[in-house]
Amino acid sequence: MQGAEKNNMAVNKSATDTSYVRFENVQKSYDGEVLVVKDLNLDIQKGEFVTMLGPSGSGKSTCLMMLAGFEPATHGEIFLDDRPINTVPPHKRGIGMVFQNYALFPHMTVAENLAFPLEVRGMSRSDQEDRVKKILDLVELPQMAGRRPAQLSGGQQQRVAVARALVFEPDLVLMDEPLGALDKQLREQMQYEIKHIHENLGVTVVYVTHDQTEALTMSDRVAVFEDGVIQQLSSPESLYESPQNSFVAQFIGENNKLNGVVEKVSKGICQVRTDDGTLLHAEKVNVEGVGDKTTLSLRPERIELDPPKGTKNVVKGRVEELIYLGDHIRVRMNVAGNSEFIVKVRNRADKRPLKEGQDAKIGWLAEDCKALDYVGQL
Repeated sequence: MQGAEKNNMAVNKSATDTSYVRFENVQKSYDGEVLVVKDLNLDIQKGEFVTMLGPSGSGKSTCLMMLAGFEPATHGEIFLDDRPINTVPPHKRGIGMVFQNYALFPHMTVAENLAFPLEVRGMSRSDQEDRVKKILDLVELPQMAGRRPAQLSGGQQQRVAVARALVFEPDLVLMDEPLGALDKQLREQMQYEIKHIHENLGVTVVYVTHDQTEALTMSDRVAVFEDGVIQQLSSPESLYESPQNSFVAQFIGENNKLNGVVEKVSKGICQVRTDDGTLLHAEKVNVEGVGDKTTLSLRPERIELDPPKGTKNVVKGRVEELIYLGDHIRVRMNVAGNSEFIVKVRNRADKRPLKEGQDAKIGWLAEDCKALDYVGQL
């Protein structure tokens, strides 16, 4: 993506001396030719919850495995609390780890599973019992100490897996798609529980997922990966409200795209002529200037029916489909040459506001529309 490499190299510039986890110019190749991770510079502060988000094959899990010590870096250095750890074996890094498949010992009880990492660290039996009780209370499973993993629900097993990663009180916990095996309702519940555990303990968490909702719900910052490069590293709000390129805009939340050419730029606002000749205005984000091709990004909930006078962008569209979703109506329209243009309309108790086949006037603010790098055919 245009600008992504620049963004990736600049990630380290905002770092401070208090960075707890640091990737410096890290690369990873499995075959000596193709780089799965490309010149990664990333700093994570102590106590932060940072999520590595991206599609399959984007490099996020590889970064986590290098941090855990399960994969060596091909180039560059990884630091933990200012200590280089590339040559430190996994079991000596003092990192807690939570996997998607839980990785609990089936022949052990919950209490025995939790005591195991304490035992290998030489903790006394009485201290083990105290620590296990404390962590079971934290994950709200005190009554499950004597059960085996097979006697627990999926959500309970996941809580035990989280507890085991925390029981020896590590300063850093890594989570690799930990909620992927759970159903939707339980997954959403566990998102909040993990977030609250993080807030209560103040540990540093690095979390990997391809699920944008998980990332937005739990994280202090999110690193969006694509093709081995961090496309954007921002707070959840900034990712959604101010995407820096077309990949991020499309990957985070629902997004409308319109292609065009920049005709004028004034005070940070571009005047863009779309492919069908419609003239629109958008915030200049990732284009150089006049004559550039651009893909406009616009969130469906920022569009108004029958917009008030003075609205900068006002167009007509034809309603193609209406989908009832309870709190809102999802309206698919043909707008400015895009037949997949989505508008979210608040549900009204009296009637549906539109009908399929009718024309409707819609509008949006210039600041809600972002002029980003051109992505070609819609």
